Amino acid sequence: MSFLSGLFGGGGTPPALPYPADSPEGLAARWVRWAAGTPMERNPIADPVGNYADAQQPDDVWFLAGTFGTSVVRHCTVPFGRALFFPAFNMWHHKPQGPPPHLPRAWGRLTVDDTPIDLDVVATPVPFTVTGAAGNPVTGTRRPVAMTVWGHWKRLDPLWHGAHTVAFSGGDGHRFTVSATYRITVR
Repeated sequence: MSFLSGLFGGGGTPPALPYPADSPEGLAARWVRWAAGTPMERNPIADPVGNYADAQQPDDVWFLAGTFGTSVVRHCTVPFGRALFFPAFNMWHHKPQGPPPHLPRAWGRLTVDDTPIDLDVVATPVPFTVTGAAGNPVTGTRRPVAMTVWGHWKRLDPLWHGAHTVAFSGGDGHRFTVSATYRITVR
C-alpha cells in the first residue's frame, strides 16, 4: 500500500474476514463492506427506486439493501443462478468493544412472492475491517474501521427465471423501522 493510500484510504485488497465468506457471518460482513462501497448519492441503501441495485455486486451472491428508516419500492434485474442475501433489519457498530449488542425487541419480516419466510439472526462477534468509499453512509470515511453487525438476515437460494417480489421490513422495537419491496426480474 502506498503512503497516500494509507493516508487517505483505498487501494489494495480488503483484509481477510474472520469468517468463511459464504457463512452467514461472512455474508453479513461482506454486505456491510458492499454498503460502504459507494458514497451516499449512489448508495443502494439510500436509493429510492433501484437505480443502484447492481452497484458493485459480487459474483457469487446478490445483495439487497434496506433503507435508512423509510419505505421504498425498487426494481432490479438479478442474474439467473445468483443467491440473494440481505438484512430485514440490522445494526452495525463502529469501534466495537466485543460482540454487537442484541436488541431484544428488534423484529423482521420477509415475504417472497407473498409467501412468508423465516429470517435468521446473524451476528459477527469478531470485528472485521471495512474500508469504504469517501462519503459512504456506513463509516463516513475511506479509512479502515473495525466493525461488527447484528440483525435479522436471509440468504435465499436463487430464484427461478421471471418476475418476483421480495418484500422485507424490520425495526428496533421502538420507533425506527425500515421497509423495502423489490420487484425483481431474474434473467
